[in-house]
Amino acid sequence: MKRWIPLLLIAILSACQTGPRPIAYGTDGCHFCRMTIVDRQHAAELVTDKGKVYKFDATECMINYLREVPGVEMAHYLVTDFANPGGLTDAREASYLISENLPSPMGAYLTAFAHPGDAREALARFGGELYDWQQVRKTINP
Repeated sequence: MKRWIPLLLIAILSACQTGPRPIAYGTDGCHFCRMTIVDRQHAAELVTDKGKVYKFDATECMINYLREVPGVEMAHYLVTDFANPGGLTDAREASYLISENLPSPMGAYLTAFAHPGDAREALARFGGELYDWQQVRKTINP
């Protein structure tokens, strides 16, 4: 019986984590539009203060979901860094490019970058406009 106590403690502690979880591309579904998440350059994730994880196939789906739950604060707002496919970064610190030459899964042409320099390089290559988190939240389906 005593040998089960450490395993039970590990299970309890891991259930209480409020951190991000890896996105299982090709398996996880978008909480907003229900599409399977396959694009490793545009996915997003929210984590509540209690640790519930919501995954999205595109940043625009996450923004639209947040519009449905106004005033709800999350522990983590995460977007995929286009320059680092599969790598999540803080959405509030990211730079965003809206460019019709760089499509995103839901047609908003919205792409996130962890580093402003990468966003500026993409702007020079694809054209469009750069935004910060607050600006892009007001711009996507206002």
